[in-house]
Amino acid sequence: MIQNITCIGAGFVGGPLGAVIAYRCPNISVTVVDKNASRIDSWNSDALPMYEPGLSDIIAEIRQRKNMCNLVFSCEIEKAIHEADIIMLCIDTPTKKFGIGSGMALDLGHIQAAVRTIADVATTDKIVVEKSTVPCGTASRIQDLLVSGSKGNCKFEVLSNPEFLSEGTTVTDLLHPSRVLIGCQRTETGRQAAEKLAEIYKRWTSPELIITMDQWSAELSKLASNALLAQRISSINSLSAICEAVDANIDSVVEGCGSDPRIGNKMLHSGIGWGGSCFPKDVAALVYLARSLGLNTVANYWNAVLEMNEDQQTRFVKRILGCMQRCINGKNIAVLGFSFKKDTSDTKHSPSIKLVRGLLVEGATICVYDPMVSESQIRTDVSPSKDDSTRLRVFSTADEACANADAVVVATEWDEFKTPEALLASHQVNLINGVNGSETNDVGMNGAHEISARKKVDWHSIVDNMKQPAFIFDGRNMLSSQYFENLSCRYVGIGYSSRWDDVHYPLL
Repeated sequence: MIQNITCIGAGFVGGPLGAVIAYRCPNISVTVVDKNASRIDSWNSDALPMYEPGLSDIIAEIRQRKNMCNLVFSCEIEKAIHEADIIMLCIDTPTKKFGIGSGMALDLGHIQAAVRTIADVATTDKIVVEKSTVPCGTASRIQDLLVSGSKGNCKFEVLSNPEFLSEGTTVTDLLHPSRVLIGCQRTETGRQAAEKLAEIYKRWTSPELIITMDQWSAELSKLASNALLAQRISSINSLSAICEAVDANIDSVVEGCGSDPRIGNKMLHSGIGWGGSCFPKDVAALVYLARSLGLNTVANYWNAVLEMNEDQQTRFVKRILGCMQRCINGKNIAVLGFSFKKDTSDTKHSPSIKLVRGLLVEGATICVYDPMVSESQIRTDVSPSKDDSTRLRVFSTADEACANADAVVVATEWDEFKTPEALLASHQVNLINGVNGSETNDVGMNGAHEISARKKVDWHSIVDNMKQPAFIFDGRNMLSSQYFENLSCRYVGIGYSSRWDDVHYPLL
């Protein structure tokens, strides 16, 4: 019987994962530990260290259980390891910044340190679960470290249980997973450990969704899933570039291709590129894995996905310059959105970073607004020079950021930025896909409505207060072009040409 679970790492995976397990399994004590004391303090306060719809509601409900609060956030790592039956490794595995594999391979230093601590502290048998994204074969290496470093007669079983979470929908993804993969050793004890973990998931997940496999396959499935999703976005973005060049319409192309049931229309939405904590590093890790295996053609194939994403971001900056007569020196440009996608505060590898840097270099004053990203985070990510720093301004409302602007760039698809027609269209799509209010009740009652409760952008008022001619650059294809044409704006979207395009902008 599993009574105690410890999640090592209180970041975007460990915190929400621990909360959902505690929420769904009141009889299991869940402890989330981290070396970062300030992060733990935030988890223990009402101001959580991250924004995810529904997360604060779930944690609040757990805390309200009289004498039954089974969720603890702590810095006492060794104590939590000692008491745990299952230890989940939710530790960041960033891309290496030094040595062999720099810029491509995953850095496992933090995971190795945690595993050595587990081996040193454990006095009873443990099931150690990989939640972090890791290279193939890591489970075997963890097993070796645990066995060689253990001071007692403890037995360890290592499972690969990769997370498939999308920031902005993390709580929903945890409560309603599309699948749960559990990789185990092909031994009786390995299968028993996998079944114990599966029993926990069965508290809220259909058994048919739980798939057991070998460790290597589970580890590769995580890398492959993110690589395939990133590839799909890069593919449609590559077609958007062709559409802009030949006066085709990317939305029509998506409809034409997506109507084929073998293709479908999911993840076929063009924009300024993808970012986040997972896609960039996971695709890079897959490239490195292929090269290390001598599969250079395979490596080049996946590397093209990375290159396409970089090119999409660079082309967008060049297109802005081209539409504005190749000179934005001294102009005011508002950038709406800085997180890498809506409904999250995560800015890691956000396309907005490259966008803002590119516009600053050209001498423009950049006014940024994001509903969930702090000014300090924006300045840290952009890292402007001393001269550029004075031209980077951060505002607390969209109205302030856009006041007296020569152009507005929508860089993140926050719902509050949508024009009325686009907002209605997205609502209709949600209804078609079965997303409604009843589904959100399971993620903390009000979680999905936190964004919609904020004031929607009054585009009519914003345009009235912009300089003329007023440019609207829609980096997410989320706005109604007709709406802005009716306001006499110069609207430019992704994946179709506009009359203001400078055909020579690639030469900039």
